[in-house]
Amino acid sequence: MSKSTSIYTRVNPELKAQVEQILERLGLPMASAINLFLHQIAIHNGIPFDVKLPNNTPLNYSLLSKEQFDEEMEKGLSDLNAGRVVPATQVRENMQRQTDGLQG
Repeated sequence: MSKSTSIYTRVNPELKAQVEQILERLGLPMASAINLFLHQIAIHNGIPFDVKLPNNTPLNYSLLSKEQFDEEMEKGLSDLNAGRVVPATQVRENMQRQTDGLQG
């Protein structure tokens, strides 16, 4: 099958650079990777992987081992020390919006 059609798209420059580095290590040019993706769509008659929203189920701490619990606490402390925090009022508002969305 000859290649006679072009596809032009705009992508995030950081994402493109990251993907180019990965593809370079694989020895796969970007055009070949895109062709591979398009072939997989044709073979699967759709996107060849799940496209869905992430599962935002709260972590059930009672199911964690001591080591897993300690790891989660370390993550929290790291976020706190790095300033990656959200005020409780904002968390409450977000939760209320999600609850309202489920009921509406």
